[in-house]
Order: sequence, then C-alpha cells, then structure tokens
Amino acid sequence: MLRSKVFVKKTRKGGVMKIVREHYLRDDVWCRASHCRNCAQTDQNLLDSSPHNPSKLYTFPHYLLPDTNVVLHQIDVLEDPVFTNVILLQTVLQEVQHLNASVYNRIRELISSKQRKFFVFSNEHHRETYVERRKEESPNDRNDRAIRVAASWYDEHLKECEGGNNEDLRIRVVLLTNDRANKEKAKNEGIICFTAQEYVESLEGNEGLADRLALSCNTQHDEIDDKTSRKWVYPEHLPMAKIQAGLKSGKYVQGAFHRSRENFTEAYVFVHDGDKQIFIQGLVNLNRAVHEDIVAVEILPKKEWTCPSSLVTAASPAEHDSDDDNEESNSDKMIESKKELGAKKVLSGKVVGVIKRNWRPYCGVLSKSAKSQSTRHLFVAAERRIPRVVIETRQASSLEGQRIVVSIDSWPQHSKYPVGHFVRKLGTIGDKETENEVLLLERDVPHLPFSAAVLKDLPAMPWSITDEDVKSRLDLRLLAVCSIDPPGCTDIDDALHWRLLPNGNYEVGVHIADVTHFIRPGTALDAEAANRGTTVYLTDKRIDMVPALLSSDLCSLRSNVDRLAFSSIWEMTPQAEIVSTKFKKSIICSRTSFTYAEAQMRIDDPTQTDEITLSLRHLNKLAKILKQKRVEQGALTLASPEVRFHIDSETHDPVDLQTKELKETNSLVEEFMLLANISVAKKIFQNFPEFAVLRRHPSPPAANYDVLVKAASSKGVQLEVDSAKSLAVSLNAANIPDEPYFNTLLRIMATRCMMQAVYFCSGMLPEEEFQHYGLATPIYTHFTSPIRRYSDILVHRLLAVVIGALDSYPDLLSKDKTQKLCNHLNFRHKMAQYASRDSIDLHCQLFFQGKAKEEEEAFVLFVRKNALQILIPKYGLEGTVFMNKQDVSGFTYNEQEPSLTDGDVTYRSFDRVAVKINVDKSSTENKFLSFSLVSKKGSSAEDMKEPVSKKTKFD
Repeated sequence: MLRSKVFVKKTRKGGVMKIVREHYLRDDVWCRASHCRNCAQTDQNLLDSSPHNPSKLYTFPHYLLPDTNVVLHQIDVLEDPVFTNVILLQTVLQEVQHLNASVYNRIRELISSKQRKFFVFSNEHHRETYVERRKEESPNDRNDRAIRVAASWYDEHLKECEGGNNEDLRIRVVLLTNDRANKEKAKNEGIICFTAQEYVESLEGNEGLADRLALSCNTQHDEIDDKTSRKWVYPEHLPMAKIQAGLKSGKYVQGAFHRSRENFTEAYVFVHDGDKQIFIQGLVNLNRAVHEDIVAVEILPKKEWTCPSSLVTAASPAEHDSDDDNEESNSDKMIESKKELGAKKVLSGKVVGVIKRNWRPYCGVLSKSAKSQSTRHLFVAAERRIPRVVIETRQASSLEGQRIVVSIDSWPQHSKYPVGHFVRKLGTIGDKETENEVLLLERDVPHLPFSAAVLKDLPAMPWSITDEDVKSRLDLRLLAVCSIDPPGCTDIDDALHWRLLPNGNYEVGVHIADVTHFIRPGTALDAEAANRGTTVYLTDKRIDMVPALLSSDLCSLRSNVDRLAFSSIWEMTPQAEIVSTKFKKSIICSRTSFTYAEAQMRIDDPTQTDEITLSLRHLNKLAKILKQKRVEQGALTLASPEVRFHIDSETHDPVDLQTKELKETNSLVEEFMLLANISVAKKIFQNFPEFAVLRRHPSPPAANYDVLVKAASSKGVQLEVDSAKSLAVSLNAANIPDEPYFNTLLRIMATRCMMQAVYFCSGMLPEEEFQHYGLATPIYTHFTSPIRRYSDILVHRLLAVVIGALDSYPDLLSKDKTQKLCNHLNFRHKMAQYASRDSIDLHCQLFFQGKAKEEEEAFVLFVRKNALQILIPKYGLEGTVFMNKQDVSGFTYNEQEPSLTDGDVTYRSFDRVAVKINVDKSSTENKFLSFSLVSKKGSSAEDMKEPVSKKTKFD
C-alpha cells in the first residue's frame, strides 16, 4: 500500500519546488511473539511465549511498550536486567534518535542484546498501525496517538494469536507513559497503562530499582520542601523563542558554560563565534547552568561588571541541612572588597536561559542527611565544577563510603540544587579498581574490551611480510636502525637511523610504524580506533586505541623482527641543514630497542665504537643543533612536575616513587620526532591545502600572563610576554643567585598560562592561524605515533595519497567531516591527559595510606585570598593549603604582589613552606589527600632541594 504526500517548498532563488514524499505500508510486518502463528517469524530471537515479571499490580504475563519520554528519561531503569520482552516502536526510536543521541546509542545496545529481548516494531510501515497527522494536531500529539494505536493493535493481535484464551492468563501489552493526558486517553481506549514509577515500584524483589527512577517524572518531587530550597528562587529561564530572537538581535550571546574549579560562585561563558569570554559571578547570575551546558547570556551594563575573586571555595556538603546560605553573601562581600581595591573589571554577564543541557552520569559520593528518617540526600560529584545534587534513596546507609553514579534530571527554579537519581554503585572509596573505574568514567575514556566485530578485522595469524610488500616498499633492513623508549614500552611507534653519505653529508631516517597497512578506512577496527582517539596511559596500565595484536606486536617496531614502516628520510649537512627530504613506505629491522638510560650509557661510554653507538652519537649532536635552532626561533622550554611509581608485581599497588630524570636521549628522540612532524605537515599542506590534518597551538591572551608577571615582579624579575621569543628570552634570563630553583618554578607557573594545542582541518582556518606558539613553527602536525593517536593515522593516509601509496577516498577529502573528527580527537586527547593526571593523583593517595604524617618541603606557586597553592618537590604533588576555610578577615591580601599576610608572617609566590600530607578516607570529599600548613621556611640556597619537574612538550 502506498501513501503519498505532496507539498511545495520555496527555493533560495524565490522559485517554487514541488516535493512528493512516498510512504509505503505493508501487511506483513511481523510481531516477533514466539507463540504467534499468524506472522511469518523468520528470526530466532523472539519475544518469550510466557513472559514473567512478578508484580503487585497484576498477575497476567505481558510485554512492555514504553513511550518516548520513558525511554528518554528512564534509560537507567530500562538497562536493568529485570526488563525483558520490551517492544520499541519505530515512532519512539525515531523521536529518541532526534532528541538524544546518547540515549539512542544506549537503547540500540539493548536491542542488539539477544538476552534482553528488546524488539523494534515498524509501526510507521504497518497498514493497521500507521496514523496520519490530523489538522490542528501537534507532532507530539500525533506521535502519542500512534503509540496508543500500536499498543491497542498489538494487544488485539496477541489475543488472536492465542485464540481468545482466558483474559487473566493471556499475554497482554502494558503501555508505560508518564504523560497524564496520554495515560488517561490510553485507559479510555482500553489499554493497560502505568507510569514508570507505578510499574517499577510494583515489581517484587526489585525494591532498590525505584531509586533509579528519574525524578523529573515523579510528581511527589515537583516541589522541593527543604528549608534551604524554599529560600532559593532563581530567575526564570527565558523561553526558547525569546532566546532565539535575542540571539538574532544581538541582545544575548550564546556560549559554552565553564564553572570555576576554585570558586563555585564563578564561571566563564566562552562565546562560540569568537575568542570572547564572559565572566559570570554569583549563584543568581549563574542561574542553574551546569558545567558544559550551552547557555544564553545577557551582557551586564558596564557599571555592573566585576572581576574574578581571589577566594578559593571548598563548600561543605553538609550545608543542605543548614539554613545558612553563606555562599552568596560571601560572594557579595568579595565583590565589594574588589571594588574597594579598584581591581580591574572584566566583561561580565548573567545567564538568562539554557539552550542545551550537556548532562551526563556523574561519579561521586553520597553525603547522608543528618535527619535520620530522611530519604533525601546530597550527592557530591568527583568533578568539582558540578553542583551537589539532591537524590531520593532508601539505601543511604549502604551507599555511605561508596563511589556511586548519579544522573541529573532537572533543576527547579526554587531549588538550591539540581535533583537527580541514583544509577548504580561502583565500589568502596579508596579501592584501587573502583577509583580507576571512576576516573575512566569521569573522563569518558572508552575502556570496554574490543568487540568481536573489531577483532574480526585483525590480520590472520601467523602473519608475515609478503613478496608484494617487498616489491612495493623501500627495503631498509640492512641499516643500523634502533628505537629509544621508556622502560617497559611495548607499543614502539618510532625508530631512527644515521649513516654517512659519500659526499660527506648525513642520511637521517625516522621510521614510524605503518599502522594504516592494517587499519583500512570504513572497517569496524577503523571506527573503533577513531572513537577511542588515543591510547590512555594510566600509572598501572594502558588502555589501547587498537587491539594488542597490533599495538604490542605487528605494528610495534621491536628489535630483530621485520616490520612495515613509513619513513621520513633527510639528507643533512653536519650542521643539521636539510638538503633534501623524502617519504617512503618501507621495511625495517630494528637492531636494538633501547631505554633512554641504556642509549645514554652507550653514548657516554668511550669504549663503545660499534655502528649503533656511532649512529647514536651523531644523532645526539644533530639533535643539539636542531634544538638550538628552535630555541633561537622562540621555542619555549617550560616545566611541569612529574614522578614515576614503582608498582608491586603482585598487588599492583605503588610501593615507591621517584622523580623522572630526563637525559640527553630524551631530547634526541624529541627533536627528530618534531622535525618529522614539521616536514610531513609541510608536505600534506602543499598537496592538500584544504584537507590537511594539522595541529596548532594558539598564543595565549595577554591577560593569561598577569599572574605570572606579578609573581615574577615580586622577586624583582621583569618578564616580557608580548611574543614566544621574548618570553623564552625572559625566562632564560630569570635567575636569582640565592634562589637557584626559582627559574624552574617560574617555568612551571608559565605552563599554566598556555592555551591547549588542538587538531584542525587546514581548510577551516586562514594560514596565519596555523602557527604553533610553543614550538615556534608556522605549521605542525602529528605523524610519529599512529599506534596511539588516530590523528596520526589520518596524516599517514594523506601522506600515502601524496606519494601514490594509497588511493584517496571521500571522507579523507571532506573538510566538514575532517573538522568534526578533529573536534572529537581534541576532546579525547584532553580527556586522556586528565585521566593520566588523575591516575597519578590516585596512586599518590594510595602511596600515602598508612604512612606517618611527616613534614614535607613545599614551594608556593600561587597565593590566593584564603589559600596557598603549593608544589611538593619530593613527590611532584600539587595541592591547595587552606589558611582558614571560614573566615578571611584575619588575613591581609595584597592582590598586586600577590601576597597573603597572617600576623607577622607574609606568604608570596616561590616561598618555601613546610606542610603535612593528610589522608582521610572517611571524608565525604572525593579526594582523601589534603594538605595542612606547618610553617614558613627560610630560603637559603644551601638547604633548598630541587623541585621535581619534566620539560613540557607542546607537540
């Protein structure tokens, strides 16, 4: 049966286009019930013939049919194994796909599981269940009617299947809806219908499942009755029509909301169409926006502009049992004190509406209410920028001391906090596996095992290089190739060689694992690698971007085995001047896999004169020249703290830690990798000026350097920050004779001023914005780590097309698709960095458990109004020491230096202090490592210890 719709559409040029849309209807759309004899069931995965869900509401067996809102808002409940034999209508699935991609992907996972028996019924193409939209009927009302029609048809169809058996025993269809009007109409039409809450609370033996119900559809939570909640009334969010009109007229601006980590009463909104950022201060002006929401902001009159505070807040989760709303009053006092000091004001605004909520499930801990009979408690998220969340649970006693997952459902106008629901329990606070799971979930790191579809794309074993590979590639197996990597590295991306040419010049080669030989575009393996984006390195394990067969075996450039590579080969003069460059697909056989320390020993040992050692020495000399040239061009050399843990081989717990020591060989490898990346960037941009995948590092706004400049000037050191070159020169000259490690600390602080480097498609930006600020190069990309970065795979494919080693394909030469993928890779790269840092923090916390609290030497990095941000050199730990969490009136804060005076003691940046490291797992805070100040120390050079640091790479 065919239905046709005809309508006209106005074209851009003013013409009229007639459009005919055909809709096919069928009689043979099968119901999937295993006991049905009227449908031609050809699939083995059928709905059960005797479904059983023990309930207090009914005794008959049934299939569930949820409407769109239940699927959207109750996905956490639907994912519970108790839910089986569920009919998902095509109407519902299409609406969910349009409204929420994340929920759609989760429901598709349930559909693909044979055990769960979630079946999609194509009601929009069934002759008896398709409904036309009536005049004056909204799309939402039409869809509700379509759902009711399908539910009614299904129920009658099942009755026919069973020959009209006993009504109390035959299988029925139960419609789940939280829409009152829809439920009322369904009951009037004879459809068995419940709300999600009614159905879930009726299930016998699953009482805890009710905690996972989204509160937005739970009428008893429409009004929050806490004392503190009644005192809070936020401004009403503007309707979307007014927001859109205001954005168009310029009255409002749209941007991404980023709450401050240090002060929960402050945030910045980063405007989408430029580098402008708007400062928001005060909970009322924040107006229920949550970190990463897309919001509409109204710019305040200039007389109402304010500036960021110097106060670090650490609010207690117990405040929900108190009537004291001191956050806002403290914030107001802070603003007034800023005005008195005449601090520089910045562009300020207020949130008038939320355009898009970017909420996700959050990990954290439960702060149990002090009221013994209360079922309402506060959830404290691990991410400090997420507000506390009110949840309803009857399991509070068993959830204390546990890591849990919570989803936000809504944020009522009269509630101080958003309301949400409990999703699941992860494990005990402080347990290493639990904490690892938390950091992976919080950083959105894909860490499930590779699927069967992905593993199917791997090469069959045993694998070997074919004769065809040998004919089509440059055979470099006779060269003295070697690799240099950290200890224990199994995913070896790169190797190098050097040899003397007859004309006195040198040939230098960088050989990179040819991952693209094994990962073809359009495969499940390629899609999974693109989704993961990067390998994530945690302290005790590695989460690979590609399966171990590739990352640790076939692609890894291990010694004494033939491997496929993509080589960048230069002819250089002894002064490191490049004469020529060529790129070739190759075959190599690495002679030796060195650690940095082993390679350094070879270079330094005069008794070693073999071919590999001579190669290393010449490479080291060339690397020093290349680095000097980069520094002269303005490349920055900064620093950041870093430590290395020794892990117990059985328990995998940290038993010791030491500083990471950098050697010349670290710089040797870095210089040639940078050179390869720059050379490849030039080549692919020259051939694909619109489609090259590049990496840029924007120069920081001048305001970013304010804290650094003030801190340096407090020691009598003047920094020039108008360019990378002037900053590099200033840092090189910034030395104080009696404070020998002042320069290292200054470089650590300078790192905090930098912008994030990002991937981009060359056709989306003007060439003058390609620059890489930190490396002082006009063009750059990533080519040297395709085992662990998907960006490098894209670059390998582009370069392979350039040299004729690969045929092009549509997605490779699409600006929009490439930029979208670059945005995804930027997110994955950033999250991987955060996960690695979180893992180091976690292992520091585990390391200090049960250890005596001794004084440790620390340096002050930043001075705030009520706190010192410090670095503990011995462990590479950074943290905040609160001077007094309740009252700052006893301190004198000088913003110009900045400095903080407590009585007769003044604290400034770079001062040395004694602190204690405290461990408290009983706290409701998510991190159980804190710091307390013991005393201020002297700064004599002889009793100072060098802070732990590593050179910061900007690539």
